[in-house]
Amino acid sequence: MLRSLRLMDFRCFPALDIEAPEAGAVLTGDNAQGKTSVLEAICMLVRLQSPRSHRMPALARFGTPGFGIAGDPWGVERKLRWTRDGMELEADGEPRANRGAYLADGGLVVWMGNEDLDLVRGPGEGRRRYLDFIGVQIDSGYRRAWTRYSRALKAKNLLLKEGRPRDAEIRSYEELLVEHGSVIVEARARMVSELAPLAAEAQRVISGKNEPLTLHYLPASGPDLRESILQARERELRLRQAVVGPHRDDLGLRLHGMPASEYASEGQQRTIALALKLAQGKLLEERGGKLPIYLMDDIFGELDPARRNALMGHLPDAAQKWITTTSLAWLEETTDCGGLRRFRVREGTCGAE
Repeated sequence: MLRSLRLMDFRCFPALDIEAPEAGAVLTGDNAQGKTSVLEAICMLVRLQSPRSHRMPALARFGTPGFGIAGDPWGVERKLRWTRDGMELEADGEPRANRGAYLADGGLVVWMGNEDLDLVRGPGEGRRRYLDFIGVQIDSGYRRAWTRYSRALKAKNLLLKEGRPRDAEIRSYEELLVEHGSVIVEARARMVSELAPLAAEAQRVISGKNEPLTLHYLPASGPDLRESILQARERELRLRQAVVGPHRDDLGLRLHGMPASEYASEGQQRTIALALKLAQGKLLEERGGKLPIYLMDDIFGELDPARRNALMGHLPDAAQKWITTTSLAWLEETTDCGGLRRFRVREGTCGAE
């Protein structure tokens, strides 16, 4: 899926050139050496999205004006170069005019990290991002709707914060919110209905127990977005912010019929987080038409051998896995890790072991 990865002035790396086999790679090293940055670069190359930062300047090596990433995911040579003047995108030697054009024939990614626990016990924002990351990968219409909804929401909130009557302008933005928000709500409802059985199966496999996991889509606007916005107008004027719409949606998670954030143990919550990401990968495969790359950031140290083996066994055999870890001790107890090339990351360098 990704045979070569090249970086220039990305995070702590002045330069980097990695060749990996089809199975993938294990990146070892102490903390704060750059392991996670390699996974982040792959996510940027494939999806133009970092799971760690929304600010492009933060991705450039300190003191440099920008960064570059190149590689050949799914046999297509892709390049991106960011400076303060903007982003240049290229695929197989041809410039791509914008993000949509670059992503139209791009690949798929699943990111797994210890922060995934927040999917279970954190606020709704993390669960919305989980759904959005699926949506933008499998549906160009979702990406378009979310971009336009976000712009209209920002404009409406700015008008509400002014605290003076701007009713006509607010109403015009509300029309955009209804138009594009309805697309998001419908797509999310479908995604959750498809994710639910996949997550339940993954939960059963990883836990090794009969622990029924259920997923429920919780739209903040109820069944009618337009009517909900109308009913919320007085409250929004008082609070000076938009309070209904898909930007307030949530994903309900229940184990044995009880809220997972309140009643599940930490071990059960970790298993639920893994189940959600495995379900994400399966849905991407089914709806996206290809296997995603699995980027697994330092998750194995927190898992017992049974869950590690169950996780690796549940991943598609043919999917490429990129794994970071501070220790290889767990690897000796884990099956299905054959074929992964090992690299040592140290102070902005990465060499094969």
